[in-house]
Amino acid sequence: MGTQEPVENNYVKNAVKNPKKISNGLLIEFAMLNEQTEEEIRRQKAIDDWLPITSSRNAKWWYSAFHNVTAMVGAGVLSLPYAMSELGWGPGVTVLVLSWIITLYTLWQMVEMHEMVPGKRFDRYHELGQYAFGEKLGLYIVVPQQLVVEIGVNIVYMVTGGKSLQKFHDTVCDSCKKIKLTYFIMIFASVHFVLSHLPNFNSISGVSLAAAVMSLSYSTIAWAASAHKGVQEDVQYGYKAKTTAGTFFNFCSALGDVAFAYAGHNVVLEIQATIPSTPEKPSKGPMWKGVVVAYIVVALCYFPVALIGYWMFGNGVQDNILISLEKPKWLIAMANLFVVIHVIGSYQIYAMPVFDMIETVMVKKLNFKPSRMLRFVVRNLYVAFTMFIGITFPFFGGLLGFFGGFAFAPTTYFLPCIMWLAIYKPRKFSLSWWTNWICIVLGLLLMILSPIGGLRTIIIDAKNYKFYS
Repeated sequence: MGTQEPVENNYVKNAVKNPKKISNGLLIEFAMLNEQTEEEIRRQKAIDDWLPITSSRNAKWWYSAFHNVTAMVGAGVLSLPYAMSELGWGPGVTVLVLSWIITLYTLWQMVEMHEMVPGKRFDRYHELGQYAFGEKLGLYIVVPQQLVVEIGVNIVYMVTGGKSLQKFHDTVCDSCKKIKLTYFIMIFASVHFVLSHLPNFNSISGVSLAAAVMSLSYSTIAWAASAHKGVQEDVQYGYKAKTTAGTFFNFCSALGDVAFAYAGHNVVLEIQATIPSTPEKPSKGPMWKGVVVAYIVVALCYFPVALIGYWMFGNGVQDNILISLEKPKWLIAMANLFVVIHVIGSYQIYAMPVFDMIETVMVKKLNFKPSRMLRFVVRNLYVAFTMFIGITFPFFGGLLGFFGGFAFAPTTYFLPCIMWLAIYKPRKFSLSWWTNWICIVLGLLLMILSPIGGLRTIIIDAKNYKFYS
């Protein structure tokens, strides 16, 4: 048997004999590789131009203001007086103010981290997570939490929209035949079967602006009508629960309600991605301007409603302040209609990043062609899914506390701080280091305590609940 000559030797011999032939071959290979790379870049750009988050980058700073108001001020604001009644004056005011300060700080961190790598933008929460924790781990940490928040909010808003429509109907027409909540949730969902086909964040800015105006309007109605009604005769400010365990569980549940009230962080990078950016004028300038305006509006909505609502009704306040205000009828009906319009906008703001994730997986991983048909099917299925779950489990108050603690606390209160520590590595025991660790500890406490209360509320509600009644 003859010995085989190594391939390298053949290659070297050929190169010595015919150097021109080899160099031509290499050039052709390089050209082909280059063409493939360019083709891949073109394909990725075409996909990015189609996906909802990255397709439009011409937003103004005020877009970020009303997108943030719509995302942040949820129908949760109406449950704040009830949360106050379970927390009491001292702890209630402390938790509200601390939450406002901490979440503004963590929101500032998110805005700063969006473009901290020169020439790169972290358009999505999980992209920032991957940069901070690594490709795989970043996905596993951020995506499940972000999905729980966004899908959770969408389900809760289905129920809120349905309930507010039902309250509007019952207030306007006392003598009408009562209609099941299920049908009202379906009516509310029908709007989303249409609106969900708006392609990206900028295309829903009109809906979002209307929603932001509505949130300010119904918050003002809630506290102004409470103030007009005056302090109730036999008002009491003590804890309602008779047992210590009951008081503790209610306290935990109220913490979840407050966490849910400050939950705009899950969509903040996605909102910032729509703002144009250059090295001279980075997007964080206009974005931060919008955030500050949004947070002033948030304070104007939250603090008067929580404090005046609790002051007037004491611990007898309902878990939705509008229920405590039975009269004047026309005003309560109007406030409920405003809630419906606002929740329509909020649903879209939280659904957009979910659409983006699903469409990215369909197009990049499963190699579907980016098309209208794909978008039509994906988005309709998502709206139908959230509607179905909302109809099946409409325990509104408990769901808020449960979701609030589980997923809102991490993504809002301490994940940005952990990313900041991982990326910027501030000096030990410096001001930045202390601030971040305090936020992390408080956020962890919130995450552990609030689902306990929320779960108990769900169990109590579920005892008397009949499916699809």
